[in-house]
Amino acid sequence: MAVSRPVENNEQPESEQLFQNFILTEDHPCIMAKSATQFDRVNINEYQQLGSLESAKKIYQDLMVYIKTHDFDANQFESFLAVFPEEGKMTEKEFETKLWRQLSLLHHVDHQPWDNAVSKDLSHPNFSFSLGGKAFYIIGLHPNSSRAARRFRYPSLVFNFHHQFEKLREMGTFKKVRDTIRERDDEKNGSMNPMVKDFGTESEARQYSGRAVDDNWECPFKHNLSKK
Repeated sequence: MAVSRPVENNEQPESEQLFQNFILTEDHPCIMAKSATQFDRVNINEYQQLGSLESAKKIYQDLMVYIKTHDFDANQFESFLAVFPEEGKMTEKEFETKLWRQLSLLHHVDHQPWDNAVSKDLSHPNFSFSLGGKAFYIIGLHPNSSRAARRFRYPSLVFNFHHQFEKLREMGTFKKVRDTIRERDDEKNGSMNPMVKDFGTESEARQYSGRAVDDNWECPFKHNLSKK
């Protein structure tokens, strides 16, 4: 795992150790996350304030390096994790607001066109977030999430390349992986996540924060957010 904070005396950074425990020791239901963690394919980076322009600039810079070094031909799953260790606990609604403000600010500093493999219309079934010209499926984690699979110690944003899921479809393994994850989530949480739907069924924006939303939900994303 790559961690942006320097490590003294070869000690494992707390965020890395906590994430390994969250995924492996606590037997996380997502088998793709388990695979990525076991094989050191999670790029962990720490930032100060969730929902700030300063964090947006730093995350964007790190993501551009991540995109540039990613092997798009490889058949392996990996993730970029933005962790905010200095953020205090917040409600699901507060986390959702900060998550979408951070994504709005990331969009604001991004000068690359939206990935044409997905829609940029937040209400469209084929919507997926785009940065640096590449589509990402975003997963929000925080300690007060109602879903056990999202209940990580620190507020965090997981960026997964959209193309990784399409590659699973090409390989004919997507449905098996999907069903296994949903069954494991059902066992761990006592129910299947009601927000999780297949890509192309409804906008995946509804899934990002982890909060259960109703049919009248309006995404807090701002295309033209002020720099302030």
